[in-house]
Amino acid sequence: MGARRTARERALQALYQLEMSDGGADDALAAAWGASAEVEKPDPETQRFARELVSGVRFNLAEIDALIREYSHHWRIDRMTRIDRNVLRIGIFELKYRADIPRSVSIDEAVALGKKYGTEESSAFVNGLLDRIAQALSKA
Repeated sequence: MGARRTARERALQALYQLEMSDGGADDALAAAWGASAEVEKPDPETQRFARELVSGVRFNLAEIDALIREYSHHWRIDRMTRIDRNVLRIGIFELKYRADIPRSVSIDEAVALGKKYGTEESSAFVNGLLDRIAQALSKA
């Protein structure tokens, strides 16, 4: 698995944990790394990217969630699964704040996270919503 995909997975796990408890981002990321089946210690770049995703999502959470509310027709954010909600948050953070990551990569990676960790419907839901948001952001 690629280093950035690993970082996204650990960021998703940390964001999920942060929704469940009041801990800090560093503790949640440490728990995510510790719970993985990987034998090798992650390289510093992978850890840095995971930390950027978690801190970026948390810092911009109000704006990210506002985009989810605006573009998720017939779905309230609090009714979404925690996995779907946090996959979307990571994807939107990348689309809006990480111009160095191509739009298609951000969407494809979010869809892959939805397939791996979400429900049968997660990948299609994530793909459709992120595509609408990406189009809106490119027009802004």
